[in-house]
Amino acid sequence: MTALLTFIGIVLFVAGILVSVALHELGHMLPAKAFGMKVTQFFVGFGRTIWSTKRGETEYGIKLIPAGGYVRIIGMMPPAKGQDPNKVRKANTGPIQSMVENARTAEYETIAPEDNGRLFYQKVWWKKLIVMASGPLVNVAIAFLLFAGLFMLYGANVAQTTVSTVTDCVIPASQATADRKCEPGDKVSPAKDAGFQVGDKIVSFNGTQITSWDQLTPLIRANTDKPATIVVERNGQQQTLETHTIINQVPEEAGSDKIVSVGFLGVSPVMKVERQDFGFAVSRMGELTVATVKALGNFPEKLVGVAKSIVGGDRDEDSPMSVVGASRVAGEIASNQSLTGGQRIAFLVSLLASLNLFLALFNFIPLLPLDGGHMAGAIWEGIRRGFAKLFHRPDPGYVDVAKLLPIAYVAASVIVVMGVLLVIADIVNPIKLFNG
Repeated sequence: MTALLTFIGIVLFVAGILVSVALHELGHMLPAKAFGMKVTQFFVGFGRTIWSTKRGETEYGIKLIPAGGYVRIIGMMPPAKGQDPNKVRKANTGPIQSMVENARTAEYETIAPEDNGRLFYQKVWWKKLIVMASGPLVNVAIAFLLFAGLFMLYGANVAQTTVSTVTDCVIPASQATADRKCEPGDKVSPAKDAGFQVGDKIVSFNGTQITSWDQLTPLIRANTDKPATIVVERNGQQQTLETHTIINQVPEEAGSDKIVSVGFLGVSPVMKVERQDFGFAVSRMGELTVATVKALGNFPEKLVGVAKSIVGGDRDEDSPMSVVGASRVAGEIASNQSLTGGQRIAFLVSLLASLNLFLALFNFIPLLPLDGGHMAGAIWEGIRRGFAKLFHRPDPGYVDVAKLLPIAYVAASVIVVMGVLLVIADIVNPIKLFNG
């Protein structure tokens, strides 16, 4: 049964990825066709074609390797300025220039004279921007719909004011690990010293009435090493507990490497799943977007840790994963008997939503061959033409993105290497969300 549930989880997750990829490419294709651009191919996957059909001038199909997709819009590679599109040079003495000209040649081998006016580069800059931005924006929309549906229909974990655990001792953040236990010499936690018990409901902290755990946390952190008087409700009766919070070094926020000194009590809350409203979904989506942008910024550093884990080092639970790793996690979630059916579905939906958000923001990076690279070219073209019009100068024309191909090839190679590295790590030393 476990193996079957694992297989079902992987299949459902991969199907979700393929649907997301198809919708991403649809996001590119629909505005391209609406703006009169010629689209000749719409494919999900890479490698050998396993199925295709042609409708009008566009071939739709599925390829063997489910690792992405593409839409072929004719004329994305412009001819050199002043050059006849039908007479693109096929060689050049310089290796870099030859690379660019050969790419132009390959592009224009499929372009007929009647396609003039329908080529991507010939369209106004804002149409090109919409076409290229619509793909990743579709992934943002998918992520938001999945997260919103999850929060509003199923719910989100909300910390209650009831205590679930009482920490026995104070462990500095620099020594905190999953298996670190209290040792002789460790300070007794203020909560243990005050006599907290599991099940206590916190009513007030230093005279401030407590209605939520989010309200309590900053009060504790700001109290540093000062006296603390906490009223709790225990077995229907209110009791007053007194102690001193102490200064402890903890991560500034979850997953952060920055350590800060704050007040510490030593209790953690009961978590309860509660349905949320639309406003919560919007707010949480914003928080997740910021967190994902930070994760992208830390990606190179995290990748070094992933590389070390391949040769036997420990792998962080928050390290990046490939689609292979994410699929394995999906299977692990689907087969975990300790989770309810609702929890499994919630985990899978959250995983797929997070992947869509990451792919969207990754594609917004202004670097070819990513969508953001073409978007940056379109924006720069709009700026140049806008200034030319403002100062009554000749129209500078389109931006020649072909000149950036050498950089694009390097970037594509780096992306491929990163992908292969993550796949190897996910096979050799995979992330495990659950023990056992």
